[in-house]
Amino acid sequence: MDLRLATFNLENLEWSPTRAASFAARRAVLLPLLAALDADVLCLQEVGAQKPHKHAPRDYLALDHLFAETPYAGFARAASVRPGGRAPADVHNLVTLSRWPIRASRQLHHDFVERWSWRPPRDGGVAPEPITIEWDRPLLYAAIEPPSGPLLHVLNLHLRAPRPAPVATARGEGSSKSQVEGQFVAAQKREGQALEARLFIETLFDAEPDARIAVCGDFNADEYDVPTRLLRGGDNELQQGPRALAPLEDAVDPARRYTIIHAGRPRLIDHILASKAVSGTVRDTRILNEGLEDEVVAQDPVLGSLHAPIVSTIAL
Repeated sequence: MDLRLATFNLENLEWSPTRAASFAARRAVLLPLLAALDADVLCLQEVGAQKPHKHAPRDYLALDHLFAETPYAGFARAASVRPGGRAPADVHNLVTLSRWPIRASRQLHHDFVERWSWRPPRDGGVAPEPITIEWDRPLLYAAIEPPSGPLLHVLNLHLRAPRPAPVATARGEGSSKSQVEGQFVAAQKREGQALEARLFIETLFDAEPDARIAVCGDFNADEYDVPTRLLRGGDNELQQGPRALAPLEDAVDPARRYTIIHAGRPRLIDHILASKAVSGTVRDTRILNEGLEDEVVAQDPVLGSLHAPIVSTIAL
């Protein structure tokens, strides 16, 4: 029996009754991709949440409309909420769907790595206020029970984009000093959350040395960047050992190994990493990037997504 595992950044999936036509146009582009994935386990990023009426809490209305009358409508679902709250955030939520039961789920937000403060260097004799380094959104974990064998542990994530975070300086937020300091803050957020994800993965291995583990999502980092190396567990096979996570997209032809196009350059920033219990049984991995638009020149509204989904077929 095979399991099809997929990840897809839906690019700010939104819905409102006043924009039904534009949503229908997006849905018409997204549905063929979702059908082609034919996923048993599907990790989604950038899922918006809407209010059914003004005073109600947010819910996943856009996702419900997207999946209406499709097989995914009946899947089990784990979804993130705003940290410290009970309802999802307005944008950039994580959702994991499974054809099979989800036996446990949780979100992680500074559960393993505490927030910390960083004070920018003095500028013109002025000592800036310290900046709290905090993740932009949580990580989402789900323990899935396939028809045979042990649980599949799935971690769905969307790390911070490398664009500069806002940093106030005496020269203004648009200054080059503000930009480089903001870039440094963004890197701390992205790499710090990758560390938290890896520390959580270590606890899964501690409990189950041969665990089936898959880390899926938008890393906002290529295969050589620090976040990906942290999540894999080292720089090379000799350093990684039995707890290595292998990039399943390595099986894709190098000419097709990209999930976004940025200013004419194909880049691989979405990934599926897997433990040896999973990667050793992979039959096939595909990236559905035909017709992908360049994110720099794409016009609003975006039809479909500027990210290509990845799907791997795994033998159970």
